[in-house]
Amino acid sequence: MGRSSRADAAKHREEVVAATSRLLRERGAAGMSVQDLMAAAGLTHGGFYKHFSSKEELVGIATETAYNEIRGMLEQVAEAIPGKTEARAELLNQYLSAEHRDAPGTGCAMVALASDAARAPHDGPLRTAYTVGLEAALDQLTGYQDAEEEVRRRAIADLASMVGALTLARATGGTALSDEILDVVRDALIAQRQ
Repeated sequence: MGRSSRADAAKHREEVVAATSRLLRERGAAGMSVQDLMAAAGLTHGGFYKHFSSKEELVGIATETAYNEIRGMLEQVAEAIPGKTEARAELLNQYLSAEHRDAPGTGCAMVALASDAARAPHDGPLRTAYTVGLEAALDQLTGYQDAEEEVRRRAIADLASMVGALTLARATGGTALSDEILDVVRDALIAQRQ
């Protein structure tokens, strides 16, 4: 395989992973076929096994990619806003927003993939990537907490509230209740640390 062919193959693999990451968050793992994934990247399904050993492998890689995106958002907020309390409030404003609710394809993997991960084999690529990503998100969220003994417990409570609120808001999207859920949980979480 020539140099340009290897570069093309690497580019195609990245395109498939990016498309799968988006579709995975929009439809869930069961809601997409290999043909769907390849078509979303503008490729035919015939080349799939040149890049991946199975759909499950690709789903695991795409889950990692989705988590990397949310970690990037967490890092941007932490770097842009100097105080922990202020950065945490901005994170909550961004995460528990109508914009985030209405963009599942680019949104939080924890919300989109929770039920898929719960059904996945314990040692499967999806469950493994989900758990690793969740732990990394918790580690990042501890940086938004004040230095005290219960930092991890507070980060877990925040994350569970955020993920639960976004899940309920998406499930009731298009209704006044959806907006109310986002507003109430965001305000309650912000008020806890003021």
